[in-house]
Amino acid sequence: MAEIIQKDGTWAFDGDALRLTPGRDKNVSLLRRELGELVVPLGALAGVSFEQGRRSGRLRLRLRDGADPLTQATGGRLAEPNDPYQLAVESDRYGVAEYFADEVRNALLLDGVSPDPVDGYLLPGPPLPVSASAGDGAAGFDGERVRLEWNWKTEDAKAATGPRTILLADVLGVEWQPAAGLENGHLRFLVRGAPVTTPPKYDPNAVELWGFKKDPLMALVAAAVQARLPHPAAEGTDAPKAPPVLHKAPAGDDDHDALLRRLRELGDLHRDGVLTDEEFTLAKQAVLKRI
Repeated sequence: MAEIIQKDGTWAFDGDALRLTPGRDKNVSLLRRELGELVVPLGALAGVSFEQGRRSGRLRLRLRDGADPLTQATGGRLAEPNDPYQLAVESDRYGVAEYFADEVRNALLLDGVSPDPVDGYLLPGPPLPVSASAGDGAAGFDGERVRLEWNWKTEDAKAATGPRTILLADVLGVEWQPAAGLENGHLRFLVRGAPVTTPPKYDPNAVELWGFKKDPLMALVAAAVQARLPHPAAEGTDAPKAPPVLHKAPAGDDDHDALLRRLRELGDLHRDGVLTDEEFTLAKQAVLKRI
């Protein structure tokens, strides 16, 4: 039995599986706290690493491609604080972290676990029902249907369609994209017979995300649906590839204008009560740094 206990969480390994429990520290992300304890079978791992830093280090698990619906749904785009397969390690526990990593590596070698991709999920995904509210709407999934509801900041054209109920049988794929730079993110459901060229801001099958604290929770809804869709490696799956990002960040003088527009948008969201004072300050500082 190998175990490491940190403020960021507790990892335990019994030779067959790793038990990852998020910490109770206030700095532990909402996503990890909502996801709760994870049990990762040894066979789902491709490797483990420990990286030392001057003040802290980081244990990282590398999962086999296709083993985890959360990793599949997010495309590996979860930021470090939200990644449940990373653990921040304090400098006085570096020896314990090295030992832990060695124990997992030895078990992988002894069991002859292949690092190759798998053709079926080895983790179950988030427990059901699951729901989240962020950006311009709320999304929920009960195992049979997806429910989308809009808030008062939703574009009129999309809000006019009313709440959406999408049967799982009609979902071909899930697309989760975090906000990055000037680009908003989104959670989009690729639905049979529906076009996927409409920007998320106007797409009734998508929730637009603005890059704030609760955005990552939408990844839990995406992962829960992903876990119940045909595995990407399964033969005959008709899930389409994720469409390309429709809008790219502008450059040059246009980039400056876009940053100013972004500042105005943030000011409107703050004035309307969508953003807290803290969220507005952080977002404004990020834009001002780019200017």
